[in-house]
Amino acid sequence: MPSAPLALSWARAAREHLHEPGDDRLQQDAGSEEFDHEAGARRFTPVVYHLKEWIQGNHTVRRQATDAKGGTMRLGAYTANLKPGSKAAAIYGSTVIEERHRHRYEVDIAYRERLESCGLIFSGMSPDGRLPEIVEVKDHPWFIGVQFHPELKSKPFAPHPLFADFVRAAVEGARLV
Repeated sequence: MPSAPLALSWARAAREHLHEPGDDRLQQDAGSEEFDHEAGARRFTPVVYHLKEWIQGNHTVRRQATDAKGGTMRLGAYTANLKPGSKAAAIYGSTVIEERHRHRYEVDIAYRERLESCGLIFSGMSPDGRLPEIVEVKDHPWFIGVQFHPELKSKPFAPHPLFADFVRAAVEGARLV
């Protein structure tokens, strides 16, 4: 079954990869600041955190979790570098893409090694290597999670490459049952 988690769903998918009971490589209390922010006291380790700094054009944008929410998103088109040989690179036919973003939260790159040991592949990264853009699940027929919003570049008769390939994989998988 193909799976294509977008934005919040991909962050949740990364979090879920750290919740395998009894596996000491993982972060059993992994969570997101997005769901813990209002609680006051931290209830879990923020594997998904409020994005505080990113590169936009040729300057650095800085935000704090306590800032008013207006104007605090990573918003607009950003470049990502894709891992050669990845499913994402094959779908795009390139190792450099530009996608549109609209979010405040990111998967913390500090957990990359642990997530990769659990079968996630970080197949797309920001040019500076600090922000994950795309993850794939190793040995899964079609699991591509993205931080950006491919629906913003999709049209009814010109679907985004990820959506077109997702449908292709679903049709192909349906023939196998």
